[in-house]
Amino acid sequence: MAEGPKLLDEALRAGAAVEAVYLDATAGADHRELAARAAAAGATVHELQPGVLDRVCDAVAAQPVAAVLPMRHVPLDSLNADGLTVVAVGVQDPGNAGAIIRSAAASGTGAVVFCAGAVDIYNPKTVRASAGAMFLLPLVVAGEAEDVLDRLGGRGVSRMAAVARGGRDYDRIEWNAGTALVLGSESRGLPAGLSGLVDGQVTIPMRAGVESLNVAMAATVICFEAARQRRRSILGAV
Repeated sequence: MAEGPKLLDEALRAGAAVEAVYLDATAGADHRELAARAAAAGATVHELQPGVLDRVCDAVAAQPVAAVLPMRHVPLDSLNADGLTVVAVGVQDPGNAGAIIRSAAASGTGAVVFCAGAVDIYNPKTVRASAGAMFLLPLVVAGEAEDVLDRLGGRGVSRMAAVARGGRDYDRIEWNAGTALVLGSESRGLPAGLSGLVDGQVTIPMRAGVESLNVAMAATVICFEAARQRRRSILGAV
């Protein structure tokens, strides 16, 4: 479920397959034009009595339009092994998950993988927090983290676990040579049992007295470091 005109607009811009659109009877001209665009793209439009949509949507603020799209199922083995892949292990907060997806898409990251035990990426809060970015890059809903990391390692991907202290500085790692950024849960980090399935640890240096960064913020910093490295590589090759 994509709630609100912004998400529907982003889905249409990305060419996502919109199955159905639900429009409040009081919706204005802009929202009706948006629904017409969806209809032209193959969606079925349903007009609802005033207030019905507000009762079924999850958002606190009333939304005049909502859409239903098919869930995307991208196989792990179909991902490009080059560049940066973000792997979320145990990320529970839907807002953080959506923000990770948004930063990954904005920075040009190759894909985001959500392992078993992480938040449902189709949670309405995750979808809203992604601000439409989830329509722009491959998202993988995978199995157990052990299997995911083992399969990535078998394809030659370097697996770097984000830790608050003690890892290599994030700007001293080559992120675009087939690398996975592995993120643990917001409160506990990565399970100890995964230590043998990563190739190293990465840390974002911080001033003394600061415990850690929010997991979505940490992902953002590293994703854009990878983007900076890509730009540098392209400019150096020109």
